[in-house]
Amino acid sequence: MSTSPEHDERIAKMTFASVYPHYVVKVEKKGRTEQELLQVIEWLTGFDESKLQELLTQNVTFQTFFELATLHPNAKLITGTICGYKIEEIQTPLTKQVRYLDKLVDELAKGKKMEKILRS
Repeated sequence: MSTSPEHDERIAKMTFASVYPHYVVKVEKKGRTEQELLQVIEWLTGFDESKLQELLTQNVTFQTFFELATLHPNAKLITGTICGYKIEEIQTPLTKQVRYLDKLVDELAKGKKMEKILRS
């Protein structure tokens, strides 16, 4: 399933700060911690907690967020379906990166072991 240009543009303009609280609620509701969430985000993007806080404060879009990120070399190992899309079939790089993050948050919330989530 391919994403539409409108879908890709909507994701690009969405702010990370508008989604982050939902990530926190999702993982905490399932017994995981915000600290674990931060660890997952750092693994994917290279952002430590203080840089992440800075980006949240600046209210950056996902486009800016991922332009500034240094994606982990093993990010390409993140596969599967998220939000109705097979990650490996998404053509737009930014949309794929956002779905990588969504998939990692989903795996964390589902209780997957950190070693498996971080694909080392």
